[in-house]
Amino acid sequence: TQVQQVIVTDIDDAPGCLKPTVINRLLCCVKKRESGWRFPSGVNLRHALRSGRRSKFNGVQREPNDLAFLQYTGGTTGPARGAMLSQGNLLANCRQALTFWGDFLRPGKEVFLAPLPLYHIYGFTIHCMMVLAIGGHNILLPNPRDLSSVVAAFKASRPTGVVGLNTLFVGLLHDPGFRQLDFSSLRLTTSGGMALIADTAERWQKLTGILPAEGYGLTETSPIVTANKLERPKLGTIGLPLPDTQLKVIDPQGNELPVGEPGELCVKGPQVMRGYWRREEATADVLSADGWFRTGDVATIDAEGFVRIVDRIKDIIIVSGFNVYPNEVESVLVSHPAIIEAAVIGIPHPTSGEAVKAVIVKTLGSPLTEEEITAHCKSQLTAYKVPRSYEYRDHLPKTNVGKVLRRELRG
Repeated sequence: TQVQQVIVTDIDDAPGCLKPTVINRLLCCVKKRESGWRFPSGVNLRHALRSGRRSKFNGVQREPNDLAFLQYTGGTTGPARGAMLSQGNLLANCRQALTFWGDFLRPGKEVFLAPLPLYHIYGFTIHCMMVLAIGGHNILLPNPRDLSSVVAAFKASRPTGVVGLNTLFVGLLHDPGFRQLDFSSLRLTTSGGMALIADTAERWQKLTGILPAEGYGLTETSPIVTANKLERPKLGTIGLPLPDTQLKVIDPQGNELPVGEPGELCVKGPQVMRGYWRREEATADVLSADGWFRTGDVATIDAEGFVRIVDRIKDIIIVSGFNVYPNEVESVLVSHPAIIEAAVIGIPHPTSGEAVKAVIVKTLGSPLTEEEITAHCKSQLTAYKVPRSYEYRDHLPKTNVGKVLRRELRG
């Protein structure tokens, strides 16, 4: 590789090394290295900082289009790709979100529970940029899958805001310790990363008094594209586009569709990436010359501008020529009181091409039968959308942020 120097760190190096003056020392040390000065390979961070202490740091001018970092996609539907996000992308998205939510957020007073890893673009933009920009306080959770640690942090910090995904909300709603907490400090809950199931949102509101405000974004859009107003979210939608964000819905031939028609959602705005790192062909597939990004999600936009995500294009199941959207079937399945989580995939079928299969996590000890599930689905779904087969599991495969990996279920 082209790596010329490795600087070794330890966990207790972190707090003091985040100060700008300390970072400057390290950069000075690196500049010495580039000008011919040498130190042993694999030098300790603190030694490197001491070496740069007496040097003068010359700042570097950054432009909005300069690359800030490579943010890799979650890889839920295919190989992960490095989205090239610029300095301007990230700053713009932070400003867009603060403009959209600014009237509700209280500078210097908000305390956000942060169960999302900060290397994920959702967690990074909300916690490292937006919350810090308003002087808020983040309660970082090293392992949100350990629900007892989430409950303990909530009880100790009394947060005003919780940011999470549907899977986290489901887990907390089934946790006895969480259900006994005092939620009087809570002012807002935002949901993203995956579809928010209506049943989950309603149960969360009943317990906490707060209806989750669902939003939508992608790694390639830094990430926020649309959001609901925190004080009056519209359940079942991902909200309205952020300021300076344009949306349209297109058919497979690229023609723009009228209001209310489902099609692929396309986004244009200052938060859209420069492209995929060293993947020119993949970039051309999703990013037009005039800046429109094809999301790969099927959506509708109503007359008021509210957007509803139907599903991922790659996850659509085609049964005898009819489209079945997994999100719709999953929403019906989890409305059954004995089903905690569900994921729906398509499997080959000799006559219909594909059939719907449901992978289910049920409550412990539940006597739930396939006949009961089928009857529950038939009461709310058209016949071709009802699962033809079922599989029970103790848990569903998920990404590090809790997004269900349907592709792993398909094998």
